[in-house]
This record gives sequence, structure tokens and C-alpha cells, in this order.
Amino acid sequence: MAEISQDGGGKKGGKKRAKKASTKIDMTPMVDLGFLLITFFMLTTTLAKPVVMQLNMPDKTEKDEKSEVKMSETLTVLPDAEKVYYYQGLPTEAGTQLQKTNYSKDGIRKILFDYKRRVGDNFTIVIKATKGAKYKNMVDLLDECAITSNKRYAILEIDPDSEALIKKSGL
Repeated sequence: MAEISQDGGGKKGGKKRAKKASTKIDMTPMVDLGFLLITFFMLTTTLAKPVVMQLNMPDKTEKDEKSEVKMSETLTVLPDAEKVYYYQGLPTEAGTQLQKTNYSKDGIRKILFDYKRRVGDNFTIVIKATKGAKYKNMVDLLDECAITSNKRYAILEIDPDSEALIKKSGL
């Protein structure tokens, strides 16, 4: 454990000095205890499990089947880097008005809740990401779909008509 050695200086004559006591501490038990504690805490902790959103993909065998959806029950959402564009109906129709919002709770979440209240639970969200959209924007939009309890949504590539509608609107 600890050892104290007392040496007197070794010379026989001269001044008499007080004996200096030097200590030597054995650190082996302290190191053993440290490793035991580290091992104990490593074995008893639980690692954080990654949180994953469940995403159901259609079967690859049913490529030719298409779901018929009423345009009055469809909301098309176009996520971009800073803002979210949305419209109802087809982008080629004359009455289609493109509107703009953001990713906040007062933005797209409020729009989805209002649309759900107005149309009902049986509506489809069509998500078409623009070229400026990031992965985070898509995750935010899918989170908003989960928060607003929308079970029906589709992720598609953006078509030239929707891109033209964005350019034409100037938003």
C-alpha cells in the first residue's frame, strides 16, 4: 500500500539534520478500481436506439397499377430550401394558384390541419421536391405529415409543369 522510508543522510559527522521522510504510494489498487468502475458503467448502460420513421413503399410487382385520387382531395406540396409551395389540383389548370409558406408550426402544419379539417381525413398529400430542396426539408415535411396524422402521401419527382408554375408565380 504505502511505504515510508526514513534515511538519515548517511554521513557520520557534521551537522545533525532532521530525518526526511519520503512516501511511496502504490497506485495499483486505484487503477484496478478505476477499470472496474469503467467496466461496470459500460456494461450497465443502455445505448440510445436510433429513431426511425416508418415508411411504407409499394410492391415492385405492381408497377402498372395506379391509384385513382380525386383532385379535390389532393394537396400538392413542393418543398424548397427555405420555403414550401403548395397548390390544389393540377398545375396545368387555369385556376391553380400557387401559395407559399414555411416549415414552422404556423406554416405548413397549420395548412395541413386546415386542409384536413376542410376536406376530411381521406385526402392525399403529393410531395414533389424541387431541385433546391435538401434532405432535411423532406424529413421535416414527412414529420409534419406524421404530426398531423396524415396517412396518405406520395413522394414523386417534380414535373416540368410544377416547375413552370413556380417560375410563373414569382414567389
